[in-house]
Amino acid sequence: MPIALLALALSAFAIGTTEFVIMGLLPQVAADLKVSLPDAGWLISGYALGVAIGAPIMAVLTARLPRKSCLALLMVIFVVGNALCAWAYGYGLLMVARVVTALCHGAFFGIGSVVAAGLVAPNRRASAVALMFTGLTLANVLGVPIGTWLGQLYGWRATFWCVSALGVVAFIALLASLPSQRNATPPDLAREFSALRNGSLLLSLLMTVCFAAAMFTLFSYIAPLLLQVTGVGDRGVSWTLFLIGAGLTLGNFIGGRLADWRLSFSLLLSFSFIAVFSLLFSWTSHQLLPAEITLFLWALATFSTVPALQINVVTHGDDAPNLVSTLNISAFNIGNALGAWAGGKVIAVGLGLTRVPMAAGALALIGLAVCLVTFYRPTRRAAVA
Repeated sequence: MPIALLALALSAFAIGTTEFVIMGLLPQVAADLKVSLPDAGWLISGYALGVAIGAPIMAVLTARLPRKSCLALLMVIFVVGNALCAWAYGYGLLMVARVVTALCHGAFFGIGSVVAAGLVAPNRRASAVALMFTGLTLANVLGVPIGTWLGQLYGWRATFWCVSALGVVAFIALLASLPSQRNATPPDLAREFSALRNGSLLLSLLMTVCFAAAMFTLFSYIAPLLLQVTGVGDRGVSWTLFLIGAGLTLGNFIGGRLADWRLSFSLLLSFSFIAVFSLLFSWTSHQLLPAEITLFLWALATFSTVPALQINVVTHGDDAPNLVSTLNISAFNIGNALGAWAGGKVIAVGLGLTRVPMAAGALALIGLAVCLVTFYRPTRRAAVA
């Protein structure tokens, strides 16, 4: 295993922690800043929109940098952004700080995926990308529960200071381990943008939007669901986030193997299970044990989709790997923002927290329909075979 993959995974762990930990801290942030829960949810959507808009911009601005230098620069932005989050004294400044942090996110995962895939043999690309994204899943296993626990003990600002320090460690690891000159030939930006005319690529990006919307409709409001519907305490929320993270990690590993074997089957199966377990949680959320089991299975199904989505997009846009893989992260975060908005809307109109998983399941079914269109259009049948 190339040591550089571990440095990429560590960086993904830091970035994933800062993106997802806000979900465990949402009640504390809302209370401290004196805003409503749906308004606090916009901190999730604001970050996601920052990624979606910033990712292609950062990809273009850094296109002529060597990939090692580019990834290191993005981690510097990450460190500064998290320090601003910890220092923010009001809702508006915290939102700005979250957007600054988000600027590094999409480009890092997009370019990092290309680097990870280039470090191994072609038949191991999905597994290499899955290994990098293991850092993202471990952020949910360790980073989010520990960050939530720290925030409950010492205030939510302490969590962001710790994440900023973790970013410094990741920056040093990248400089020490990434090989130089892996992008010696500057990319042709005109050719990369021309790849967007590919209909299958656009469908693949839409698939990613649907996946993330389904995931974050539920995940954005998991803490209030657990507190108010399931009836657990603050410690129970941290332990449940740990359990969800374990499911995400296992799902990421299984998804990498499935995607290496058969990409279309992997995506169809994952979307089906996301829909099933999201809908099931509407009923099981009232009792602790059924709720925990359902959330673990939901998490496993959810992150089994991630390696396949990334490889699927790069496959359809192999003439423009930097831009296309970065756009996939943008698509993911557009879905993130859509999901956080959808869940907040369900709550705001008075439908109740238990209707939030049902909205997530409906979005997963839309993603499943996009999968079927993508892989089983008449023009695609021969290629899939």
